[in-house]
Amino acid sequence: MKVAITGATGFVGSRLVQRLHGEGHKIVVLTRNAAFAQKVFPSEAFDNIEIVAYTPNASGSWQSVIASCDGVVNLAGEPIGEGRWTPERKQEILNSRKLGTQKIVEAIANANPKPSVLINASAIGYYGTSETATFDETSLSGNDFLAQVCQAWEGEARKVKDAGVRLVILRFGIVLGNGGALGKMIPPFKLFAGGPIGSGRQWFSWIHVDDLVNLIVQALTKPEIEGVYNATAPNPVRMSDLSQTLGQVMNRPSWLPVPAFAIEALLGDGAIVVLEGQQVIPKRTVQTGFEYKYPNLRSALTQILN
Repeated sequence: MKVAITGATGFVGSRLVQRLHGEGHKIVVLTRNAAFAQKVFPSEAFDNIEIVAYTPNASGSWQSVIASCDGVVNLAGEPIGEGRWTPERKQEILNSRKLGTQKIVEAIANANPKPSVLINASAIGYYGTSETATFDETSLSGNDFLAQVCQAWEGEARKVKDAGVRLVILRFGIVLGNGGALGKMIPPFKLFAGGPIGSGRQWFSWIHVDDLVNLIVQALTKPEIEGVYNATAPNPVRMSDLSQTLGQVMNRPSWLPVPAFAIEALLGDGAIVVLEGQQVIPKRTVQTGFEYKYPNLRSALTQILN
């Protein structure tokens, strides 16, 4: 295959590129920073990668590279868990997803020949937060800021169906691997100062990065996969269980809770990402026959940390 990927230098994207490259596929990396992408994917190690500079929120000559591709994976978006959600920051978070997806769909619509599939990231923030409810792919959306972002993001992606292109929307849970959210949790545990964040009762719906990459590859290669799928492991846990298991795997105590007010002081409105969660079940994903390498938290953390 030849696959165009946005967000390719990120935590998930770089793992996906490594996987597809290892299988001999050609990859077009669409990036805002070509020099950085060349450092991440040096040509001597990644000989079948084409790096194309693009402006995510604007039409341009970059869109023409889509025409030669079999599939497109759209992972780009401003990080939501870094820094306070000022009004300007919230607008960046929304625009990077809504306008970025709009321009990818525009490129696909104008391509000749067209790619056969668009795989578009979304997030389980679509469902809003709850300590008591359980959500699957058929659940209604929430009404907080992240839910509104996901609705707008998915709404733009759905327009690709007007061009006759198969669409797969993957609602990502919290991705576990070397880096990402887990990378921020590990240092306090190493210093014997780890513990649950906030009440500890909030749900933590997660997925191992290797399972997520496998899910993306399955979506690329199986034409019967279409529509919305939750990219989460089948066994979500509460934050207190996450902290306890992480401590056990690292052979460290999990006794020092991080108070909610400390997170709120750091992140403002963005604290909702870690202080309030949602219990999300990958019902449709399991129905496809997808086999998780890491269905349980302990096996996932053990693999990552060892």
